Amino acid sequence: MQVKEKGRSSSIMHRDNTRGLLYALGGTLLVSTNYITAKYGLKGFNPETFSLVWTLAASAYSFIILVASGHVKDLAIPVRTVRSIAVLGLATGAGMILAWSGLSLLDPSFASFLWRFSPVLIIIFSMLFLGERLRWIEAVPIAIMVLGGAMTTFGRWHIVGTGVVLTLLGCIAVAVQMLVVKMNVGEIHPNVLVFYRVSLAAVVIGLWGLVNGKLYFDVGTSHLLVTLTGAFLGPCASFLLTFRSYRYWELSRSSIVLTGQPLLVLPMAYLAFGKIPTGMELLGGFVILAGAFCLVWLHRSQIIQ
Repeated sequence: MQVKEKGRSSSIMHRDNTRGLLYALGGTLLVSTNYITAKYGLKGFNPETFSLVWTLAASAYSFIILVASGHVKDLAIPVRTVRSIAVLGLATGAGMILAWSGLSLLDPSFASFLWRFSPVLIIIFSMLFLGERLRWIEAVPIAIMVLGGAMTTFGRWHIVGTGVVLTLLGCIAVAVQMLVVKMNVGEIHPNVLVFYRVSLAAVVIGLWGLVNGKLYFDVGTSHLLVTLTGAFLGPCASFLLTFRSYRYWELSRSSIVLTGQPLLVLPMAYLAFGKIPTGMELLGGFVILAGAFCLVWLHRSQIIQ
């Protein structure tokens, strides 16, 4: 079944709101653990080595899932999609390095608020590359989010500025990934997309680390075990569910669910590290969250059922 969105075809194979919601919720819950497991792992690894171990482990997990689910034969993708998959791997590799470098400098809950800019970028890229339209009213929640971002860094830019910039660059890379996946999920099975995403990213990260001489593997056992666990929950299992939601739901619907991620990260961070953002940082974070919810909801209303 094809669903029209402002004059274009979406890659929805079989509309099923229940499955779309459950897959999106499951993916959001699992990817939220990234902020906890990665933050802990980054206390032992540098961002480049962590990114490589993270993606190599996720590649192994996703290949095992491919074998178990009988989709190994689907690794032979259509020739016309090869360029898109290469872009997916490159964007994932760059995004991993940027995201983890930013997280190593920021509080995990604060970082999760900043990542609400990712849906904004997804919508902008959808407008640029998929023919969707951005209405003037949607500029209002974007302005609200920018205001929230300014609030979180007011008087603290010298402390958090580098982490904020790295995180926002990571948001751009993730928006590119989601756009590529949405454009190809109708032709390539989600399990295959996940495998190519993390395995090609591992190649990109490995080459980057070798060129820059930043790969160091002398870390504690606990940091390694947490990283290996997080690599299954985050880049592997979470995206298996998220990519499946795209088969039953529009990208904007899944984005609404993902927008609520900080509400999951806050209690996780408190339980794991015993602290969460306070004061202007927390207030600005919720302003970002409010603007993000408004934006994806307004954008969602454009979809013709």
